[in-house]
Amino acid sequence: MPDVFVNYRTGDEESVATMIARELTRRFGDKRIFFASDSIEPGHRFPVALVRAVEECEALLAVIGPRWTEVRGADGRPAFEAEQDWTRREIQTALDRGILVIPVLVGKATRIDPAVLPDDLRELADCQYRRFDHRNAESDLRALGDALARLLPDLGAVDRDARAARERAETKSRKKSPRSPQDAGQARMRTRDVEQRVRGGIGNLNGDLSGTFVNEPQGPVNTGRGHQYNAPHFQGDNTGVQFTAGDNSGTVHQRFERERRRSDDER
Repeated sequence: MPDVFVNYRTGDEESVATMIARELTRRFGDKRIFFASDSIEPGHRFPVALVRAVEECEALLAVIGPRWTEVRGADGRPAFEAEQDWTRREIQTALDRGILVIPVLVGKATRIDPAVLPDDLRELADCQYRRFDHRNAESDLRALGDALARLLPDLGAVDRDARAARERAETKSRKKSPRSPQDAGQARMRTRDVEQRVRGGIGNLNGDLSGTFVNEPQGPVNTGRGHQYNAPHFQGDNTGVQFTAGDNSGTVHQRFERERRRSDDER
């Protein structure tokens, strides 16, 4: 059962009707769109197929160009005035059955004056329309398809463009999403941890080193508050105590105090 019936008048923008039908078929599938020249199989009786398709559809698009009211029938009168005119009969059937009818005004076409329409078609002039312009064909076709997908939920459920848009959004989201919690934790650890090999067999230091780290000191180093006392190491007669006074927030002073040598008498 088709959801959308594309109605048009031969001699008035039937090429646009073909373009609309093909784009909607691409987007929603050929079973959802009825277009007489494509949807009626060879050998089938078109009057029966046309009436059945209109009665079963959810919406009818009436493609109306600048010559819609000017096309003449075999008798020389406006074609839409003839009761057996198929364009008229399709629209009339849709209006009588309460089916959604959307006029699609092509190019310079204007809203049809209800005064020129037969009584059974005058409601067509009151239906809200969409516009189609060759210069904006892509955007106008997209807008028409979007409107149909919104108005007809069953049609929206098979919307290929909407599905493709969702897939693109999901792919983009996956690319932007953070790695697994384990990977993210490891990344944080790499940014915070310091691994430093220190000579002397101490091994590796790992962790968040928030204080001062001194690698391979060449002499006495004080990295905290208070005095630092270093074991004396003198040669010859230089006996005494070496110590460092101060902390790492100021100047470190070193002072040597020689112990008074005991006299032989005091021994």
